Amino acid sequence: MSGVSLIDRRRHWFKARRGIDAQEFDRELSFCSRTIDQSGALLISDARADPLYASHPFVVDDPNVVSYAGFPLTTPDGYNIGSLCAIGTEPHAFTSEEVEILSNFAKILMDTIELRQIASADGLTGAMTRRAWITEAKSELRRAARYNHPVSLAIMDIDKFKLVNDTWGHPAGDVVIAGLADLTMDLIRDSDLFGRLGGEEFALLMPETSADQATAMADRLRSHFETKAFDIKKAGPISCTVSIGVAHARSEDDTIDQMMERADQALYRAKTGGRNRVSLSTDG
Repeated sequence: MSGVSLIDRRRHWFKARRGIDAQEFDRELSFCSRTIDQSGALLISDARADPLYASHPFVVDDPNVVSYAGFPLTTPDGYNIGSLCAIGTEPHAFTSEEVEILSNFAKILMDTIELRQIASADGLTGAMTRRAWITEAKSELRRAARYNHPVSLAIMDIDKFKLVNDTWGHPAGDVVIAGLADLTMDLIRDSDLFGRLGGEEFALLMPETSADQATAMADRLRSHFETKAFDIKKAGPISCTVSIGVAHARSEDDTIDQMMERADQALYRAKTGGRNRVSLSTDG
């Protein structure tokens, strides 16, 4: 068995796997958690004889892990974000040649992940690019339809943003845009999808979220942004507001384009209704 796994504060999940049924599980159950705590390979020739893993559910039960070799996936900044692992159901003493192969594959994987990250992350804000966000949002919407789960969308646009650029210049505008992105990413969940659609406009897809819950979340973002001060060197601290349109998936046949259109219409009503407000689409 083999897998390429990533890990966050709560969970472990496979980006690619072979011979392994589970897609994700709690971090506390993960061999990867131990792998990313070190700089080199984690080698376990017989987990049944390892006091840390002898009673582990993955050892005593399916998939019956006995031997394990994991190498951390390390970012250029030195952070371990996951692992490349090879797993066997029989004892195995890993050779130095095998460890070197694993290390080389891990480096190739990180190069690929880094290139994809550059392509999918907006350089100014760290949010997903429009293309990457739409791709992920379509996938999430299909999942929600398959399991009949609620999903909502918010589109947000900074009010009178042109005035910021015209008055203090584009660097000031960049500070405000990045500030909204930072605030949003601090408040949303790991499962939410946040992307920059372009300019000062962002989109937030919220799985497992009703229309009322999404509206409440959008209003929380709005109110936090309203009180945030941005340090513009030319003028000292300034404040801005944001208007947000919210739409909810109406049926299993709904598409991301349809949801975005309804959220855009709601955003337009928020703008024309006085700005600095949240509007829920009346069509879902």
